[in-house]
Amino acid sequence: MTNTEARCPERVPFSFELFPPRSDTAEHNLWDTIQHLAAVGPDFISVTYGANGSSRQSSLHVLRYILENTSVSPLAHLTCVGSSHFEANRLVREFLDAGVTSFLALRGDPPRGAVEGDHFLGDLGSASELVQLIHRVQTERAQYATLRSRSANGIGHIPSTRAKVRVAVAAFPNGHPRSKRSNQDIDTLLAKQVSGATMAITQLFFHSEDYQRFVGEAVAAGVTIPILPGIMPATNPSRLARILELTGERRPDDLARRLEATESVDEQRAIGVEHAIDLANDVLAGGAPGLHLYPFNQHQAVLSVLEGVGLTAATPSTARSNIKETA
Repeated sequence: MTNTEARCPERVPFSFELFPPRSDTAEHNLWDTIQHLAAVGPDFISVTYGANGSSRQSSLHVLRYILENTSVSPLAHLTCVGSSHFEANRLVREFLDAGVTSFLALRGDPPRGAVEGDHFLGDLGSASELVQLIHRVQTERAQYATLRSRSANGIGHIPSTRAKVRVAVAAFPNGHPRSKRSNQDIDTLLAKQVSGATMAITQLFFHSEDYQRFVGEAVAAGVTIPILPGIMPATNPSRLARILELTGERRPDDLARRLEATESVDEQRAIGVEHAIDLANDVLAGGAPGLHLYPFNQHQAVLSVLEGVGLTAATPSTARSNIKETA
């Protein structure tokens, strides 16, 4: 039985995370990447947001491109770092006005150079508070929403149903670097759920047992929202080393040895994709509700992972349905 046959008839959702481009060339390449990713029918594409709003306009630019040029739902990252209540309200309204209704609420990392004890978060002290604020802004905004009437007098009317926002939060299978006790991450995820989170996305990891253990403990503690596993194909030794440095994740020794054993770019890419396919198959077999893939703004590796797992068997005509045709 092939992976594709094993997955049918229920479709396994998958999604991607992108970051704003840092140059004109990178921007051009990103538009091409988005078109390739949109063509395989992801559940959503998320766009990161720099600390202290450092990429606010560029993040919104990418989100608008996804809205205007694909039929995929964009998901906006938001952080608490350095944001006042007023600024956070204004930013959420700006995203909502642009048509974005999905968010990832993050506490955020301290600015570079900050030391322990520095106050860097602003008015919002946690991701849970940001989740509540997003829902509150949407509710307040919806109270004043009207739809254009089709009647002769043209008077608007209040819609009978309100659009709801999807608010995702982060989860850390191997613990957040600032966690002070073993169960703190589970308690934090529970608090985010109570605040209105509708989904969790994990930090990337390289060992399926880490994800399975964390999900088991979360469910036992009362977490009911889906927890999407975050997976990034590590396609060269330097990228793997950088990922481990940033996340503090356990080193995948076998993957690291295989990547370091060859200098062939093609072989390294194949090794990284193979590891990601095995990891994705393991977590899906264990009950994961989908996959969240980190493409590093490049589409080739993650699309190979999806093909290897059997999640991109759609015909070309079906796949193209998520791309809006432009004149």
